[in-house]
Amino acid sequence: MSQDVVIETVGGGIIEIRLDRAARMNALGVATCAALEAAVAEAARGGARVVLVRGSGRAFCAGADLKERQGMDLPARLAHNAAIRGAIEAFARAPFVTIAVLNGVALGGGLELALACDVRLAAAGIGLGLPESRLGGFPGAGGTQRLPRLIGASRALHMMLGGEPITSEHALGIGLVNDVYPLDELDARARAFAALLSEKSAPSLAAIKRLVYQGLDMPLDESLRLEQSALPAILGSNDYAEGLAAFLERRPPRFSDPWP
Repeated sequence: MSQDVVIETVGGGIIEIRLDRAARMNALGVATCAALEAAVAEAARGGARVVLVRGSGRAFCAGADLKERQGMDLPARLAHNAAIRGAIEAFARAPFVTIAVLNGVALGGGLELALACDVRLAAAGIGLGLPESRLGGFPGAGGTQRLPRLIGASRALHMMLGGEPITSEHALGIGLVNDVYPLDELDARARAFAALLSEKSAPSLAAIKRLVYQGLDMPLDESLRLEQSALPAILGSNDYAEGLAAFLERRPPRFSDPWP
């Protein structure tokens, strides 16, 4: 694993992946992206149920490492973008629940990384944005597609065309982040939410993720059929039987089924 990325086992199926290039505001160089992708694969092999991703220092991630990119020719620039997309798509495809812990600014590829996660928790007063238009570019690692799906086309265009960051408080108001906390509470809040998720049935969480993401690209009647098709495996599972027993016995459930 590259020194650019640190993996910590929190316990209970929770893993933290931390970008560790504080001096470069955790910018995404080619090696950093490869390390991020490898970290996701390592977390999956280790049976992670929830993965937190955050940055070191005062930034979550400032986006692509533009100092590294400046000396590249076009094929190298395209390869750099492909490396960023590879890391981001690894989070988007991850079987476990992913939580972006936005401890500082999240710009460009950094925000695109957060958009690929299932949940985004942010520190108060930080900036979030897709500033690529200010450099004559556009968000090319998923931003033009994921942001409109999350906050609507008009708001997404406003952010991308103008290229100006918004505050985490404004991001909360438009649904870009799920919650905002004081910085000194952020990690504890994120880990508490991760712990809550880690206690739930793995097949249940996996089904929820799959149904939501697949259903978004389907007409409603098809997505409802997809939902119905998933019910037999869940309602017939050992975890569901345990959940019913725990409810009747007024005790916490002890789920044991593995991640599918």
